[in-house]
This record gives sequence, structure tokens and C-alpha cells, in this order.
Amino acid sequence: MTGTLNIAVLASGRGSNLKAILDAVRSGTIRRARVSLVISNNPDAGALQIARVNGIASLHLSRQQFESDEAFNTALLSALTRHGVNFIALAGYLKKIHSSIIQAYRNRIINVHPALLPAFGGPGMYGKFVHEAVIKSGAAISGATVHVVDEQYDHGAIILQKSVPVAPDDTPETLAARVSAIEHEIYPEAIRRFAEGKVKIEEQHVEIESHV
Repeated sequence: MTGTLNIAVLASGRGSNLKAILDAVRSGTIRRARVSLVISNNPDAGALQIARVNGIASLHLSRQQFESDEAFNTALLSALTRHGVNFIALAGYLKKIHSSIIQAYRNRIINVHPALLPAFGGPGMYGKFVHEAVIKSGAAISGATVHVVDEQYDHGAIILQKSVPVAPDDTPETLAARVSAIEHEIYPEAIRRFAEGKVKIEEQHVEIESHV
């Protein structure tokens, strides 16, 4: 992409990845990008509070507020358009993005997943369920993945990955803490690369210029 990224962050929880993104923008690590809107399906999400504290437009938007899926998706797309959004970052957003939104923002929606995709992805694989599955499998490593969002869960082109070891005595909570720290590194870095025009996506193939 070229030009400034006008980002909407969609989050359902405490907003730690949102904070990591904002910190990177504030420090100048990410340039030519700003977070202009935060949307959550959870009215009590910490992400909404982070947005308010930072003077960013925030919106509670839930399917339960609407009579149909179509009405909800129309309202979501309208909010994105109204705020001039040209890029979407999912940060612990626990709802599947409808194909109408994906089509409108094709290759401009990314997500961070708490495992090394394609392993431990797909329906039901979020939060503690991912870490429980990793530990149960006996895997020696886990990590985090930033990927493009398409019509399938955890399926789109991979932008960045980073691994962490799985300790013999790990619990889902201890592993989650280690993976979360990695997410806070690679998610802002992925956005930085998009903002600087260093990511080129053609179908499932991704070209990323070397780090400068």
C-alpha cells in the first residue's frame, strides 16, 4: 500500500496488542500510520477504554444490536467508511469477519494469532484453547503469526512469524504470557512494513522487502 494507513483496530478484550500498536506509532517506530477507530463487540473491553484515554474514536458494535447479520455488517462497513479507514487490524477480535467486509478491504485486513500457523488454527482455536492444544500436543515450540485475513479462519497469507520455546512445566497461562510478548513485537512490525509499502500480496504469495 502507499499513503498513510488509517487503521481501525477491532478487539474483544483488554487491548494489549492495540496498546503495542499505539506505542509503536507514538515512538515513531511506525510512521505513515495512525489508529483512527477502535471497534469492539464487547462494551466492557479494555480496548475501548484505551481508545478513549488516547482520544481515539471508539465504538461498541455487536451483532446483538441488530436484527440481522446483514444489518450488522452494513453498520460495520458504514463505520469504517465514515472514519476513512483503509486498513484493519484484528487484535483479539473474537468474531469472524464477513465476506462483504473482506471483499471491501481485500489484503488490507490482518490478524495476529497465538500459534505458528498453519498449526493450531481454525474454528475454536483462540485464546487459552490454542495454548492448551499446543501443550497437549507435546510441541517443543509455539509462537505467534501475523497473517492476512481471508474468508477462512486463520488461513490467509502469512506476513510474519516468531517462535518461543514450550517449557516442560508450561501451563496455558505461562505459555500465553510468553506468546503475548512476541505478539507485541511482530504485530507493530507487520504494520510498519505495510505502512512503508514493503508488503506485496498476490493471492497466497507474499513478498516483503528486507528490513532496513
